Amino acid sequence: MAQELVERQSTPALPEARPAQTSPSHPPTLPSSSGKAGPRHWLLYLLLLPAAAALILFRVYPLWGIGIAFVDYNPVKGLGDSAWVGWKNFQEVFRRPETINLVRNTVVIALGKITLEEVAGLSFALLLYEVRFPLYRRFAQVVTTFPHFFSWVIVGTMALSLLGATGAVNGLFASVGLPAVRFLADKRVFPYTLVFSDVWKEFGWSAVVYLAALTQINPELLEAAAVDGAGRGARLWRIVLPGVLPVFVFMVAIGMGGILDAGFEQVLVLYNPAVYSTGDILDTYVYRMGLVNFKFEIATVVGVVKAVVGFVAIMTANWVSGKLSGYRMF
Repeated sequence: MAQELVERQSTPALPEARPAQTSPSHPPTLPSSSGKAGPRHWLLYLLLLPAAAALILFRVYPLWGIGIAFVDYNPVKGLGDSAWVGWKNFQEVFRRPETINLVRNTVVIALGKITLEEVAGLSFALLLYEVRFPLYRRFAQVVTTFPHFFSWVIVGTMALSLLGATGAVNGLFASVGLPAVRFLADKRVFPYTLVFSDVWKEFGWSAVVYLAALTQINPELLEAAAVDGAGRGARLWRIVLPGVLPVFVFMVAIGMGGILDAGFEQVLVLYNPAVYSTGDILDTYVYRMGLVNFKFEIATVVGVVKAVVGFVAIMTANWVSGKLSGYRMF
């Protein structure tokens, strides 16, 4: 018995095991900064109010004007007292001979801008990506991005000075014995003038997106490929292009949502009656019908149809982009 007591006293007592503390399944709720019930981030909602007010004032409230498309609108009587005609204005628009030509011009010009602008932006981004002098890279990026911030009034004035009948470009052609080109007066050349002038203005801005995508490519892949003997062309084709292809598909697909937006300001500044057959688009037609000829109901019908087609196009483009590239807007 004594021996057992001695052994117990000589053996150190083990600490009692405590149950493990588990972290709560939900983090503790912080008290409200105001100390009152209700939204905790009221200051953020307060900052959101100006943007919400602008959205309601300039985007939601004007929607009542859609009703002009369904009446024989009289500005003196107003929308409420104008005679209801139903779908008559829509039938008149679709029966007009110039409607098909307007849609064709708009789609052709918009497609040319979307595709060439993205291709030019991607190509320029790839060229900058290969430049090994950071100072020159920044300088080139700034110079090519700067025209994006010019309004089409400024760019249009430059285009008139350079591409006019007595402009610098035709003067250069004449000095080397080439015939003059009527960039702004020939209906066959004018669509190309619109597309390439827009690409010149916007390709540097488009390249910003692709330069950001190129920075996400793992440089270790490029170094490993170089060690294995892959040249610049092989690395570009096998590693770089597959890395930015999803972004390219996404940008083109989203651009297709604006298939009926061919650039109102640009066309309005550069076009003239001599090129209406190939340069007149839906937006300029709405401008002439509404603000020049005072046919508000016809202009509203074209605007409503354009909005519906644009909504369907942007939803389709978003779905296609998600399937092909994995990128979606929503």
